[in-house]
Amino acid sequence: MTTVAPSTVIDALRALVAPDRVLDDEASLDRYSHDDAEWADYEPPLAVVLARATEEVSAVVAWAGANQVRVVPRGAGTGLSGGANSIASCVIISLELMTAVLEINVGERYARSQAGVINNDLRAAVAVEGLWYPPDPASQAISTIGGNAATNAGGICCVKYGVTRDYVLGLTVVLADGSIVHLGRHTAKGVTGYDLTALIVGSEGTLGIITEVTVKLLPLAGREERAIIGYFPSLHAAGVAVAAVADASIVPAALELIDRTCLRAVADWQGWDLPQDVDTLLMAKVDEVGESGRALAARVAELFADSGGVNVELADDQVEVDRLFLARRLAYPALERLGPVLTEDVCVPREAVPEMLSRIQAAAAEHDVVIANIAHAGDGNLHPLIVTAVGDDAARARAKLAFDRIVEDCSALGGTVTGEHGVGLLKLPGARAELGARVLQMHADVKHALDPAGTLNPGKGF
Repeated sequence: MTTVAPSTVIDALRALVAPDRVLDDEASLDRYSHDDAEWADYEPPLAVVLARATEEVSAVVAWAGANQVRVVPRGAGTGLSGGANSIASCVIISLELMTAVLEINVGERYARSQAGVINNDLRAAVAVEGLWYPPDPASQAISTIGGNAATNAGGICCVKYGVTRDYVLGLTVVLADGSIVHLGRHTAKGVTGYDLTALIVGSEGTLGIITEVTVKLLPLAGREERAIIGYFPSLHAAGVAVAAVADASIVPAALELIDRTCLRAVADWQGWDLPQDVDTLLMAKVDEVGESGRALAARVAELFADSGGVNVELADDQVEVDRLFLARRLAYPALERLGPVLTEDVCVPREAVPEMLSRIQAAAAEHDVVIANIAHAGDGNLHPLIVTAVGDDAARARAKLAFDRIVEDCSALGGTVTGEHGVGLLKLPGARAELGARVLQMHADVKHALDPAGTLNPGKGF
């Protein structure tokens, strides 16, 4: 822990970057001290640095390391596990002003951007060139590409197209001593040395601070999106449909689940009408072209109906497809309007989805809490959302018990405690139990090799 006086920290930082980009007022310290994770611990930092360039991040980290000041990197603060939460006597380095798309190479199909570029903005920029960046977390309109890389974010399309790590070709990273390294490549292939790029992706700022990201792109053309929706009488029935799609060896472009509580929250917020007696909505998307795409959509619809789905509909108009999937993207903010939301992020084998959904319902009943469910059901990534009333400490305590029960059930079914949100702070106990002593020691050894003084985002990730 630092012994440097707070005033000395501020003066030193303002000598390294523009003084107006070093914040120490109470409102700013509070705003930047935590992400969107409910109930994850945090303490106000000493200061917040709004960096504009890799060299500024390097200078601040080098000074911090030399003066035993801990550093917590931050993107847009949209995380749901406490990974960007500040600790006592630390400095927050925010990358939100680093918003330049630096290069789009159409021939080699890659883009290079600063870490603060919003996911949607990168997708829009490459679309102008006829290219597509697939990873699309639900927070794509507000989360940064650097934060996506730091947590290895997934998204709606990842069931078919993969997660962030599958698209990161290279990174510019500031290490704990302030040195700047360039990892990875721009070529389609490359196996020189250890895959340090993949190591940094998903490391949650504990091994280095990502300041630039190079991602591979796919052609935008050659896809015809069709949506299939079906309403189910229960979560379990929808889970059976998910398993049926997997058993049929179908890999949809998306397969998303929304339960009654989420649907009602979105409908009430947006003024939408819903069919009566709706319990669970399952939404699939296929993007094969021509007759094969139409046949695949029809087959998915058939599997929905055979699994108990009613009012099964198909849509191939892009505006209608986007409208149907908007409910999924609005589910989390709609629930936040009802009260604090403790977000789970477990992932189980697809065949275990029906059982896991049943166990989530059992946890809600056992602990007398409201649990809404959204899910990237196609890859078994479930997001039970535990909703409590503001100021209800008893409900909060019960919610924590339900949270822990869900983690235990997930592990019992062969799952993992986090599919895409990261370990951060909320998942530390579950991650430690999942990894085991020897693998935890391997993590600690890697951390010590790259950050021997524990400067970078200490206490997070494992």
